[in-house]
Formats: sequence, C-alpha cells, structure tokens
Amino acid sequence: MKNLNALAVSISVLGAIATFLALGPLSGVFLIWAAFVAWGAFFALGADMAALQKVIVCGIFGALVAWLVAVVILSVPLAASLGLPLWAAIVVGVGVVVVVLAANVPALATIPATVFGFAASFAYLLQTPDVLKLETLLSGSLKNSLVVIPLSLIVGTAFGMVSARWGAAMTKQ
Repeated sequence: MKNLNALAVSISVLGAIATFLALGPLSGVFLIWAAFVAWGAFFALGADMAALQKVIVCGIFGALVAWLVAVVILSVPLAASLGLPLWAAIVVGVGVVVVVLAANVPALATIPATVFGFAASFAYLLQTPDVLKLETLLSGSLKNSLVVIPLSLIVGTAFGMVSARWGAAMTKQ
C-alpha cells in the first residue's frame, strides 16, 4: 500500500477513536482539538521518537508558561489601573519572551511545539468561560488548564506515534 494511503487509513481510524473518547468516556478530560494540534505537530516535526519527545516536552512547557501567564494576569491587580487588555498584553508579551529565550535550553529548543502548547492553553481558557478563574487554575481539578492541556497533548502525540507506526507497517505488506 502507498504510504499516503496507509496514513489515511491509520489516521482516520485512530482519529475516529480519539474523537469517540473525547466526546464520550473522556469528555472534558481529553480535548480532541488539543490532541489534533499535538498529532499534527508530531507529523510536522518528523513523526519519529525525537518528534514525540519535542512535542510532549515543549508542548507541556508552553502550557506551563501559559498557565503562569494566566495566573499572573488574574492575581496581580494591575488590570484595574491599566485595563485588562493592556495588562494581559504585557504579561503575554513577557510570557512569549520566556518561551523564545527558553529555546536556549536544548530540550526546549522547538519553539513551534512550545507555542502550540501555549496557544492550546489560551484557546481552552478563553473559550471555556468557567475555567478562567484563579480558583480553577490553582486547583488539582481536571478543569485546570495545567492538567487537561498537557494530558490532551500527550494523548494526541501518542495517537500520532501509533498512526505513523501503523501506517508504516501497512506500507511493508
């Protein structure tokens, strides 16, 4: 079977399974869109063990930086004097500096994967109104972005690895 055809089969079947899990038994704990972001990043970075490591490590780092940015925005009372848009812009700007400069550390050098984790965190926080609260961000709850985003990124990357290996196995037949 051609490689592209094999990938079409493996990714579609596993994508359907991941969607079922995200909308069914793992609803609210496993975010399908964050998993697909990680899955795509895995393929974009080479679909190998190095890509798996980069997406997981850098994606989680991006989620951590985004979480810290959200905590600072909500807990430091400068929004009252500066206005929320300006205060949030300043803190996000500092967070992005951290993301980029952290690339000096070899394990954090894949800036796009870090940005995907950062972006996925803010997508979740801004599109899910009940989670952008300091109480939620500081909890061990599965609604905490520092829990649900890394979990979804890890599972999505794992699905990427399985789909790549399954696709490769189908091309050898």
